[in-house]
Amino acid sequence: MKHHVNPSSSNWQGRNSDNQLYWHELVQLVDDLAIKGGEDAKIALLGYAVDAGVINNGGRSGTKNGPDCIRKMLGPLANHVNNNLSIYDYGNIVVEDSNIDAAQLLMRDTIYACLQQNYLPVILGGGHDAAYPHFLGIQKHLANTGETVGIINFDAHFDIRPLLDGKGHSGSPFLQIAHQFPEQFNYLVLGIQKAANPKTLFETASDIGCNYLEIEQFNLAHWGLVETSISQFLQSVDKVYVSIDLDGFSSAFAPGVSAPSPLGFTPEIVFKSLDLIIRSNKLLSFDIVELNPVFDQDNATARLGARCLEYIVRNHYR
Repeated sequence: MKHHVNPSSSNWQGRNSDNQLYWHELVQLVDDLAIKGGEDAKIALLGYAVDAGVINNGGRSGTKNGPDCIRKMLGPLANHVNNNLSIYDYGNIVVEDSNIDAAQLLMRDTIYACLQQNYLPVILGGGHDAAYPHFLGIQKHLANTGETVGIINFDAHFDIRPLLDGKGHSGSPFLQIAHQFPEQFNYLVLGIQKAANPKTLFETASDIGCNYLEIEQFNLAHWGLVETSISQFLQSVDKVYVSIDLDGFSSAFAPGVSAPSPLGFTPEIVFKSLDLIIRSNKLLSFDIVELNPVFDQDNATARLGARCLEYIVRNHYR
């Protein structure tokens, strides 16, 4: 299928057992985006192997290899998920002939199909421009239900920059969403850094009704404020889409990104926040983006992305 590459067993390696003790033994590979039905709980892993949006935003190339690197670090992890959970790897969305729009449309439609079949979609990036088609798929799914969806983005950046020559990029997805769905735009960003966002973006954030906590507030020392901010946001929506941008973490934990930061947040505050979100029973979909293996060190960032995924899945399906 154009703009799609089937999953590879080479990404799923590890110790062998007789009882699916490891993730690589649990995940099932599915070709040609054939979305399976069934009554059991299901997760769809879909890679957004695209770095064109990052490059267009002035970032460093290499993020297109992020999805497979996360898979390789996820495979050896111990399996503690619910026995009734089925996990399918649907391969990667890719760009052919520089046609990023067609790739994003395919991603939108695939996410929509997964949600219609009661999957929890898990998108692996790739650039944060994945958030735009991700939301389009969610919005298409919720269009007839009357339910509202909120976006919780763990990130150092608002990602609400203007389009370039009329085209989206890794720094613009949430502005695109805000402009296309002004009445359905509910957005909370955790970990914003002033040094990474000019004054104009704070003005834009105010104009579009963006909620946020700055990095000085998003830490365990200020957990009361963090908990209140997340809880109030959760109460205002029916469903939640979570986006984890790996460049929001401190570069001590996530060196392998296009825009590393020495003063980012820690895994502990992210996981504690995720616990709160998962307990709300409103999690509809999530993505982990901006891994750039070219700049990773001993796969530290890929391992962190894999641990984020494993943590969410394990606790969501307890």
